[in-house]
Amino acid sequence: MATRQHTGSNQTQAQSNHFRDEFMPKATKIIGRISIYLLLIALSLWFIAPLGWMFLTSFMPLEQVGVFPPELIPREWHPENYTEALKFWDFKITFGNTVFITVVSLIGHVGSSTIVAYGFARFRFPYRDALFLVLLATLMLPFAVLLIPVYIAYNQIGWVNTFWPLIAPAYFGQAFFIFICRQFFLGIPQDLIDAAKIDGANEFTIFTRLMIPLAKPAIIVVAILSFQNSWNDFLGPLIYLKDDSLQTLAIGLYKFQGLPGQGGIYNQQMAASIMMVVPVLIVFFIFQKQFIQGANISGLKG
Repeated sequence: MATRQHTGSNQTQAQSNHFRDEFMPKATKIIGRISIYLLLIALSLWFIAPLGWMFLTSFMPLEQVGVFPPELIPREWHPENYTEALKFWDFKITFGNTVFITVVSLIGHVGSSTIVAYGFARFRFPYRDALFLVLLATLMLPFAVLLIPVYIAYNQIGWVNTFWPLIAPAYFGQAFFIFICRQFFLGIPQDLIDAAKIDGANEFTIFTRLMIPLAKPAIIVVAILSFQNSWNDFLGPLIYLKDDSLQTLAIGLYKFQGLPGQGGIYNQQMAASIMMVVPVLIVFFIFQKQFIQGANISGLKG
């Protein structure tokens, strides 16, 4: 009888240990994953809160904006804030100018950066690494240091008050974009290039028909960053563009708050801000997957 009791006790203990060894790690893993998701959701809400506040404010009546304690939900929804904002803000002209500068700059950034990056990644020439370090060193130069000499140079050739100072630099490469593309090109196996050369392909064919299709994730990263930088650029147009017919969205939005009677109409200012930021959000959400993939592959993973 004692032996049976001892055997039963051992079986119970074994079942308890089996339950603990099999199910406890799973429960701990599930709890940990749920905790991470909750933390990420909380951080996402924290970062998206200003955009949500701006969106809700754009529909509020003016007397509700800035009250204390603050109110997040409009008492009455006023979509006419957007149409009223367009009456005082020359949105059509500034939007067209911004689209032109952004598209032309994007083409220049993608074209010049991929060509230069391919040269640094695949060609062997003297002082290649040293020149690449010099290129990366330009990233540490603040814009304010180059502002005066670059402005004088553009003024001497008659480019001030034109779009050229905003689009021409894109066709001479940008150090950060070159770095992104170079890192991607270095990750492409050399065997593919050797196989293409055996088949009779020259460097131009290899670049256009092999490297560029494979580098689509990196190119999308460069295109999105170029789009964002050009679309939101404020200091460049402020310095080089003087005529109202050449103004961009960033300058138009800045001047909007200085128009007669508009200084305190914050709901319309928020509506104008939403109209400016929506295209950037649309582009990012459309290419979000490719952007993340390209950033990881190119070595920008944080």
